[in-house]
Amino acid sequence: MEVDSLLQSFTEKRILVIGDMMIDAYLKGSVTRVSPEAPVPIVNFQAKEDRLGGAANVALNLRALGAKAILCAVIGTDENSVRMTQIMDEHELSTEGIIRSENRMTTVKTRVIGNNQQLLRIDSEDSSDINQAQEDALIERIKDLLTTQTVDAIILEDYNKGVLTEKVIRKTVELANAKNIPTTVDPKKKNFFAFENVSLFKPNLKELKEGLDVQFNFEEKDKFEQAVNDLRTKLNCNKTFITLSENGVFIQEEEEKNYVAAHKRNITDVSGAGDTVISVATLCLASGCTNKQIAEIANLAGGLVCEHIGVVSIDKERLRQELTKLY
Repeated sequence: MEVDSLLQSFTEKRILVIGDMMIDAYLKGSVTRVSPEAPVPIVNFQAKEDRLGGAANVALNLRALGAKAILCAVIGTDENSVRMTQIMDEHELSTEGIIRSENRMTTVKTRVIGNNQQLLRIDSEDSSDINQAQEDALIERIKDLLTTQTVDAIILEDYNKGVLTEKVIRKTVELANAKNIPTTVDPKKKNFFAFENVSLFKPNLKELKEGLDVQFNFEEKDKFEQAVNDLRTKLNCNKTFITLSENGVFIQEEEEKNYVAAHKRNITDVSGAGDTVISVATLCLASGCTNKQIAEIANLAGGLVCEHIGVVSIDKERLRQELTKLY
């Protein structure tokens, strides 16, 4: 495989990202003592940083690799929604697919970091499903974007925060399949089996077991592969891509199976790794890579972002260097 040609092809892709957007906020400081009021560390505040998370982090990963990312989501009209669109503007991300609603709270996850370790996370969110009017508005926006713009693939990024309802999922996949646009999914448990007829379905091992309500150890390969086959039968998906943490990844299409081992890394933080994996896998799929290449490249990219604290997007030049060693 010609690495530079592949990375160049990424820059020509336009990807629609639909799902739950959020702000990942970080309160950073140092810890030198324990509070006399309760057995908790005292963080001497040094800095606050706001980053885009969830579906927006998927878009950032696509942007970092040179692709055009179009975000579709429902957010609030609160102060945090203003901050979110400010950060999107800073990263030159389009807001044309964003629906604003006075009835929604913009999701914010605030992590307290002391001495480079996460001590606490505070979530501000409304995880109930969007209402019918918001569903209809979002579907119309998706339909409009698919009609007026060239879209090479669609990512459905589910964080169980209410944007990807069963109706939104099924209508989006229906619209995409009618236009022969590949659809890829990063699922959560709630609507696990609503993602029928998609091109690539990417749960992690825990989500696979929870979704099917089965228990096994990964070493029990026959049980693992049976679970994957059961999932493929239920969803009628083309490719099933399972992330396996320290055991790497697995991808299957019909009878073709590929196990890809994890690379040895200095793992600092796994936050956002799944966002990177689905972004890179989607770009590889849209660029015509083989199943094994999709798995290898996405696996490599996911490991690279785990070397950093907090949610970060992939570094294109670092990925290029690592791919050159691989290929």
